[in-house]
Order: sequence, then C-alpha cells, then structure tokens
Amino acid sequence: MKNKVVIITGASSGIGKACAWIFAQEGAQVVLAARNLEKLKLVCKELQEAGFTALAVQADVSKESDCQRLISESVAAFQGIDVLINNAGISMRATLEQAEVSVIRQLMEINFFGTVYCTKYALPYLFKSKGSVVGVSSIAGYKGLPGRTGYSASKFAMHGFLEALRLENLKKGLHVLIACPGFTASNIRNTALGSDGNMQGESPRDEQKMMQPEDVAEFILKAVLKRQDYLTLTMNGKLTLWLNKFFPKWVDQLVYNHMRKEPDSPF
Repeated sequence: MKNKVVIITGASSGIGKACAWIFAQEGAQVVLAARNLEKLKLVCKELQEAGFTALAVQADVSKESDCQRLISESVAAFQGIDVLINNAGISMRATLEQAEVSVIRQLMEINFFGTVYCTKYALPYLFKSKGSVVGVSSIAGYKGLPGRTGYSASKFAMHGFLEALRLENLKKGLHVLIACPGFTASNIRNTALGSDGNMQGESPRDEQKMMQPEDVAEFILKAVLKRQDYLTLTMNGKLTLWLNKFFPKWVDQLVYNHMRKEPDSPF
C-alpha cells in the first residue's frame, strides 16, 4: 500500500474510520469522505498528527455531484486512485407495511447509488492503476432480513452491480471485492431509519458482543492485498450462507426467529 491512493466513504466513524487508519499505517495516502464535516476533520487531523497523509472531503454519496467532486479532488491532490472503498451506508428498522416509501428510496440512494456514483467516476483512474473497488456490504445482501426490506434490497443491488462490474472488466485488471462483515459494532444501527425516516437513536443490539471495526478493516486490507473477490466474516455469517444453499426454508425460520427477538422488534 506504500504511496497508494485510497478513497474511503463513510470514513468519519466505524468501519470507514478503521479502514482509514489501517490503510494509512500501511503507507497509503487516504482520502476520507463523509457527510459530517466536523467528525471528518477530526479523524483527518488525528491521522495527520500521527504522521500520515490524509485529505478530508465532505460528501453526501446520495448526490452524484458530490461523488464526482470527491473523485476530482482526490485526483487533483494525489494524481490518481488505487483503491475505492464504498463504505458509506445507512440501515433501517421497520416492516414494509409500516415504512414510508421515502425510507426505502433513501436507503437505495445512499447504499446503492452512492456506490454506483463513486465507482463510475473513479473507474478511469482505477483502470490506469489496475486498482480495486470495494463494496462494504452485508449478509443482508445474500439473505433478506425481516424488518430491513430497504437495507436488504440495497445490498442485493450492490452485489449485482459489483459482480457485473467485475465480469465486464475481467480483461482490464480491475479488482472488485464484495465484503460482508456481519454484525459489527458501528454507528449504522444508531443512525438506522425508523418507519417515518427519523433515526432510531439507540441500538437494539449489544455492540460489545459484535465484531469490532478495527478487525473488519484488517480483513478488508488483507482481501485487497490478495485481490479476493469475496469476503464473508463471522462464523454466523458463513454458516447462514452455507445452510441457505441447502435448507433455505429452515434458514428462513431461523432468521425470522433471530430478528424477532430484538428488543422492540418491528414484527
């Protein structure tokens, strides 16, 4: 990663912030993007004070113009792009029956179209460097989760987009990684949208029992270096995917019962 240029969206907290640190520690020049400029500048300042090269660019990935500007400012600063980590994302916690359609649309705009916009504008530079596109996804992109219809839909869409992108460019040296961390201690549950589009605030899960962002970031770094196509983390995540291939109806019931046990479950 020495002197490689790495763009990370959703870099103000959680997995994105952890990725910024671990890629910087490996010698990369990191570009941090997020909506919250105050938090973003703080992370950038901490990296710079530690002796790393970092640039903060405020960007809302649901806006195509912001994504285009993120890429152009990155190239202006560092003359290229080697790795794009599409990490910015938002979740939800409501059944489709309860949720307003605007909630589903917002998840698609951030999780799916944010990935499309950033990747589209970074692509010419990634072709030149034979670089990597990373989509930080979820097991929800393989198995629909009740109470998370919009979230699952956005992650399924991300998977299809990234797989097609990989196949389109098999002969161009482009690396595409779909990373599915499983439940990770991060801000995504606190900012998850309720049925009316407002943030739920308090996480319904015990964050201390989950995988930590720093561990996820380390796995992502290794997968990028090895140019892996897929990364699925946690034993529960791997087991869910394996069992779902052979016993989908049984897994449906298991997933339903597991999600229903959440505090204040929406179903």
